[in-house]
Amino acid sequence: MKDILLYLLAHLVDHPEDVVVDEATEEGKTTLTAHIHPEDMGKVIGKSGRIIRAIRDLVKLVAAKNNAYVDVILAEQQ
Repeated sequence: MKDILLYLLAHLVDHPEDVVVDEATEEGKTTLTAHIHPEDMGKVIGKSGRIIRAIRDLVKLVAAKNNAYVDVILAEQQ
């Protein structure tokens, strides 16, 4: 799942070298936290959150086919 998210985000943003995805597994649930360049936040979130919602849905769909549960979190950077 991490590779799929990394691929999607790297091809979406202007700064693909700054895309980092952390993976944490706890009690059968996997959490993927995406760290991206602050200038690319708007591109990843999209209008009314449509892009990030679509990315989450796609990753969850692939995870469900593999009998897994995955959450995607977009890390906020100050």
